[in-house]
Amino acid sequence: MALAVLLTIQIADAQVKTPADAKKAVESATTAAENPKKASKPATWLKLAGAYMDAYTAPMGNGWIGANKQELTFIMGSDKPTSTQTVTLAGEQYSKETYSTMNYYFNANNQLALIEVTKPVYEDALDKALEAYRKAAEVDVKGSKTKDIDAGIKNISAKYVEQGMNKYMFGDLKAASVCFEKAVNASESAPTPAIDTMAIYNAGFTAWMTQDYAKAEPFFKRCLDLGYAEDGEVYAKLADIYSKLDKKEDAKSVLEKGFSAYPQNQSIIIGLINYYIESGEQPDELFALLDVAKKNEPNNASLYYVEGDIHNKLGHKDEAIAAYLKSNEIDPNYEFGLIGIGILYYNEALEIQEKAANEFDDAKYAALIEEFETALMNAIDPFEKAFNITKDNQIKVSIAEYLKNIYYRFRDKDPKYEEGYNKYSTIVENGL
Repeated sequence: MALAVLLTIQIADAQVKTPADAKKAVESATTAAENPKKASKPATWLKLAGAYMDAYTAPMGNGWIGANKQELTFIMGSDKPTSTQTVTLAGEQYSKETYSTMNYYFNANNQLALIEVTKPVYEDALDKALEAYRKAAEVDVKGSKTKDIDAGIKNISAKYVEQGMNKYMFGDLKAASVCFEKAVNASESAPTPAIDTMAIYNAGFTAWMTQDYAKAEPFFKRCLDLGYAEDGEVYAKLADIYSKLDKKEDAKSVLEKGFSAYPQNQSIIIGLINYYIESGEQPDELFALLDVAKKNEPNNASLYYVEGDIHNKLGHKDEAIAAYLKSNEIDPNYEFGLIGIGILYYNEALEIQEKAANEFDDAKYAALIEEFETALMNAIDPFEKAFNITKDNQIKVSIAEYLKNIYYRFRDKDPKYEEGYNKYSTIVENGL
């Protein structure tokens, strides 16, 4: 689960004002805007908006996203960090450099990835800048400054998105959602409104992550109205919201629509399966939808894999294996059906093993161990075939992990099993 991300490289400003100078400029521009005669001119408000934007960027120093440490060492001159430490954000390590008004976070490539302002000139600089641009649009009756106003508002919207991304990285999801919502509202401001679907999705996603379902719902609904589905994830998340809000029929309807459009989306499939399990309804409609997808794309092997996955999750072992095999029959180079069969038997073996561990009758225990070993043996052939078919080394290593464990069980029964264990153990340890 992740935010929708649009990667951008920022360009350093030609000259960044000091925080003190930026504050003086805001105070001067505010005084001018309070003059009734000057307040009727859009240029006055544009100047105030620009002053607030300078105040927003002033504490960030001369760094810019994408700059490397070597560049910044030259550009920043005598402005040196007071401390440096390694931190982890969203599972990734960064080098954090602390300055008087900001923190710089460098990624593993020594590129500046995040700028965190610690001493802002004004806490609400972006809000104030947006107000000023809107006021400029209001008094610009001739539309002579439309282009400048639009550019300024789009810049503010982008800054809100940056703030949202930063808040997300720092784990403050509620604040991130507020920032993304502000980005949406800013982009839709007059005089030339624009729709930022990515910001709409991110506002909903971060609200959903904090379980603020009432707030997240309209954002996801709007995404679908605008045709923005994030490969089906919007359907899955909106359905989850409806489920949490006890709107089961709405959840089912959204999932079915999402499945029709994105039949391979695992979040949607799991949502539908959970719905049918919890409701007690027969999943006939689910398979009917899948049949329609297969008729539209009869040579799409992945659809049969999806069918097998659904049967597997519903406990329909024979039907799952048949569908998995069909996927490989349609496309002999499609490894996932074979992997599905291997995992099915492997998981079956684990379940039997757990039963055996809790069985105190010797005869029953021995029977369970025999079933356990049979299930493991059944997993070998599909895993071996999948290993030979796939061209993806990462997938090969994952399959090797399963085969290593299986062959370990039988390594003392036959030299070929010991050979297999050594082969796949080496792959798991050293890769390909």
